[in-house]
Amino acid sequence: MMSISEKTSAALFSYVHGNNLVYNTCWEDPRIDRVALELTPDDTVAVITSAGCNVLDYALEQPKHIYAIDMNYRQNALLELKMAGIRHLEFDEFFQLFGRGRMPGFRELYRSRLRYALPPAAQVYWDDHLYFFEESGRRSSFYFHGTSGLFAWLINVYLNRRPGLRDGVNALLNAQCIEEQQEVYFGWLHKAFWNRFIRWAVGRDASLSLLGVPQAQRRQVERHYEGGIARFIEDCVEAVFAYLPLGDNYFWRVYLTGEYAGACCPEYLKEDNFHALKNGLVDRVSVHTDTMQGFLRSNDVAISRYVLLDHMDWLSAHRIAALEEEWQAIIERAAPRARILWRSGGLHVDFVDPIRVRVGGEEARLGELLAYRSELAAELHARDRVHTYGSFYIADLAAG
Repeated sequence: MMSISEKTSAALFSYVHGNNLVYNTCWEDPRIDRVALELTPDDTVAVITSAGCNVLDYALEQPKHIYAIDMNYRQNALLELKMAGIRHLEFDEFFQLFGRGRMPGFRELYRSRLRYALPPAAQVYWDDHLYFFEESGRRSSFYFHGTSGLFAWLINVYLNRRPGLRDGVNALLNAQCIEEQQEVYFGWLHKAFWNRFIRWAVGRDASLSLLGVPQAQRRQVERHYEGGIARFIEDCVEAVFAYLPLGDNYFWRVYLTGEYAGACCPEYLKEDNFHALKNGLVDRVSVHTDTMQGFLRSNDVAISRYVLLDHMDWLSAHRIAALEEEWQAIIERAAPRARILWRSGGLHVDFVDPIRVRVGGEEARLGELLAYRSELAAELHARDRVHTYGSFYIADLAAG
C-alpha cells in the first residue's frame, strides 16, 4: 500500500503528465540510438513520441516506416507541428521556429501555412498555445514552455540573478576542449551553482515531476546510488560539463540558453537533413495517440525495432499488469530479429526479466527470450550526451 507521500507524488506526476506538454525537446541521445538500432530500409520502428526530435532523427536513416506513439496528445501535436513545418516552411523559417524557439509574426504564419496541415486535435492544441513561440514575455522561447521548459526557465532565472553564473555558463559553452571545460566548471561554476538550496530543489518530487521523472524512478536511483537523487543529478551534471565534449551537446545548450546554435542542434534542424525530410522521408512517419500496448493491439503491423524510452519505470511501480500486457503485445507484433531499446532512471532494472509471457502457446520468462547486448549498451551509455539516465538496455528478441 502506498504511503500518503507516495500517493501525493503519484497524483502530482499524473496531473503534470495528464494536463501539459511535458517534453519540448527529447531528452535521449539519438546518436547512440542509431548505433544500437542498426536501422535498415526494411525496418519498421515503434517509438514513444516524446517531443518528436528523435523520430525525425531516425527517419533520416530511411527505415521503411516509423510509428510515433504517445498517450499524451500534446506530445503528438508537437511532432505534427514539426512535420507540418517541414512540409510547408522554408529552412530559415523552420529553424527560426524550432531552432531559435521564437518567431515574429508566428500567429499569421501558423494560420496561413500550418494550421490546415494539422489533424484536428493538433489544431485545437496549437490554437491555444501559439504564445509559446512569441518573443515577448518573460519566457521568450518555446524551450521555456511546457513543464520541462518551465524548469529550464527557472534555472535560467537563477543563473541570471546569481553574480557570475551566467558568464560562467557562457564560458563553459564556448570552451574549446575538455581541459578548458574542467577549468571553468571546477574553478568557477561548481561551488557557485551547487549551494544548499539547489541541492534541495533538484531533489523535490515537484521539481522532478516537471522534468517527467516519477517517484518510482527516483526510488530506482536511490536504491543503488549513494547520496540519493540529488547527488546522482549533481554527478550527472559534472560528467556532462567536465568530462564529455560540449561542442555538440545541444541537449544542455537549449535549456541553458533557450535556443540551439546552427552548429549545435538536432539533426532535423540541419539544412541538408531538413531537405531530405521534406523530400519524402517525413512521409514515412505516422503519429498515433495511444499507449504502446493499445497501438500494438489495434494495428496489425510487424515491428522490428522498439524504442521504449523510460516509461517502464513508472509502469513497474504502479501498473505491473499493464507492463505485462505491453510486453505480451510487443512479442506478438515483433518481426523476426526484433530489437528493443529502453532506458531507466535506476542503475539496474530487475523488473523486466521476471515478466511471464506466452509464446507459441507456451509460457516463458521474458529473461529467457531476450538476448542482451550489454557490452555495446555500456559503451554507448558512457558516451550519452544527455547523461541523466542510470542505465541503457539493448535486447534482441530471440523468439521474433
